[in-house]
Amino acid sequence: MKDHARDLASVRDATERLLTAAAKLDNAAVAEPSRLPGWSRGHVLAHLARNADALVNVLQGRPMYASAEFRDADIERDAPRPLDVQLADLRESEARFQEAGAAPADWSRMVELRNGVTDKAARVPFRRWAEVELHHVDLGIGYEFEDLPAEFVEREIDFLAERFTGHPDVAPTRVTDGTRAWSTGREAAEPEVIVRGSAPDLLGWLSGRRDGASLAAEGGPLPTLPPL
Repeated sequence: MKDHARDLASVRDATERLLTAAAKLDNAAVAEPSRLPGWSRGHVLAHLARNADALVNVLQGRPMYASAEFRDADIERDAPRPLDVQLADLRESEARFQEAGAAPADWSRMVELRNGVTDKAARVPFRRWAEVELHHVDLGIGYEFEDLPAEFVEREIDFLAERFTGHPDVAPTRVTDGTRAWSTGREAAEPEVIVRGSAPDLLGWLSGRRDGASLAAEGGPLPTLPPL
């Protein structure tokens, strides 16, 4: 477990990178499709702002979202806004998240996120870091998996491999970039499949954002992963 304060600083840096890159767009570009099916870049920016506020709710002991319907409605409402409004909202929501993260708290406590998922409060800043980094890639404005910080890539692979561990629909799998290795999928004495590739490509596949065509699978076909 990394220090939550370091992760908060990483969130701040990642948000600043995204804001700087997005500031080069114009209103027409914000309305264009992102890499996420059915979402414009405006949807991605709106989601990031509302997610920051939702994680403030989590840190302060409130439900993350009032409901799934309210979450979706807020994103749809905010997606068409002009670029300057989007960026100001994201900057302000990030400041609220940083303020909540700086408040004295028991970081070992358990908190509840969406859909009944629970986690330690200390991992919330890392979850926010993942939102900012991965959705920066989703904007499709020149920031790729290969540009992500190496520490983030390794930790997010850890996180996603853990998420799929024990999943009945995922074959027992060993994932490796040639230096590090992760186990995931159904429990088994030995992995059925070994998946090899670069860390950015592995993360792209595990996060559902790359099809895995650049990966090498041994012992069987590349496993099909359930949606996140």
